[in-house]
Amino acid sequence: MWKRRSAGRRWRLLPALLLAVVAGPAATGGSAAAAEPPAYLTLEASYGDGTVTNGWERVDRYLDTTSGFRTEGYPSDGRGDQDGKRVTYFGGVSRPSSGRFLLYSAPGWNTGSRTTPVLLVHGANDTADRAWANPGESGGYGCGALSCPSTGLMQSLSARGHRVFAVGFAHKQGDNLMQAQIVGDAIAVIKAKLGVSKVDLVGWSKGEMSTRAYVSSVKPSWGRAYAGDVRKLITLGGPNGGYDYPYAHGWAHDFSVWPECGGKINAPSPHSHMTCYGQYTAHPEFSMTPSGGYDNYPGQRQMLARWDGTYGVDGAAQDWYTTYYGGQGFYTAGGGIQAAIDAGSLIAPLHSAGVPASVSTYLLAGGSADVVGIFNENRGPSDGVVFISSALDTTGIPTVGGKATIATANHLELGWHSAATSQVATWLS
Repeated sequence: MWKRRSAGRRWRLLPALLLAVVAGPAATGGSAAAAEPPAYLTLEASYGDGTVTNGWERVDRYLDTTSGFRTEGYPSDGRGDQDGKRVTYFGGVSRPSSGRFLLYSAPGWNTGSRTTPVLLVHGANDTADRAWANPGESGGYGCGALSCPSTGLMQSLSARGHRVFAVGFAHKQGDNLMQAQIVGDAIAVIKAKLGVSKVDLVGWSKGEMSTRAYVSSVKPSWGRAYAGDVRKLITLGGPNGGYDYPYAHGWAHDFSVWPECGGKINAPSPHSHMTCYGQYTAHPEFSMTPSGGYDNYPGQRQMLARWDGTYGVDGAAQDWYTTYYGGQGFYTAGGGIQAAIDAGSLIAPLHSAGVPASVSTYLLAGGSADVVGIFNENRGPSDGVVFISSALDTTGIPTVGGKATIATANHLELGWHSAATSQVATWLS
């Protein structure tokens, strides 16, 4: 049991699952005069002059005053709260409204030689600091390997002359439709700062969802449509074809979630009930689907798609059938993956909406299912979390600029592995 809990704690950063980078300046190249950002964006605070960590030059906090943004649900035990320096950046608020976001600026953000600036978008249960600038910030195994580097894609691109920015979301597992609006906001600020008309987007894991939703105008009823300001979209381990990892391997995963089993990670459960040490309990606040008035993990539900028809289900897992298809098992109970998909997956809507043909899209997959400290996805070729065939799925993408698989990189290494950073730099050139 101790081993299961220990491994689960490592999983907390796993849903770095999805992030994104936005592509460059005006199609004609060059920069126009700098301007003010849209009136619905308010600059609330700026941090710099030695107060910013992990190699960034500055961090700005903005508020989108558009009606529709709200404070999303957070687990009551604090596992989803902002932590570290991010609490300072969010003005001391550990559970900020999703209308607030952080814009990180790398060294050379206003002096780099590359014309088109780059926006990096991190994944689930992650931060712009750990994802892009210091993979080792959270300690051992946080980067998916036994030894974590202290620099990442931010430093690599900045050193190559790129003007690099990253967005920091208020909610670590937030609604991808709201986060897509924030991606558009970050682009609007960058355009105003630098006087450019286009940006390049890089989205990692769950970050792929918000970046792709933005360019595809998949939005809330109150949201703004795509502004035509992305040159290239690069996805790193993005679930373009969806994923079903929590349902296929739910028993092993849930020991790290359920408090009675010692779980503390900030991740959703495919179950509504589970037995730990003989105690059968309900935790609707950790449910993948809305339950008991709680909906704390909408961003994970939106990434779901069924892969049982392609790779089957992990039949070695306890309660494997009822976990995936729904019902009461020996130790767990839940509604199954189809109920969660029906409650709001965005995979089909994104495929249907399609990426604009004007946006060149590049897809990068990891080929090593060896993420340290978790039960790796083993039903088919994967990066340990997302199937390669999902990461490279081009459904709804008319202009594919390139596809590649880094055979030696797992899901959490895609943001700092040397082969991955080199491939991203090549695609951005």
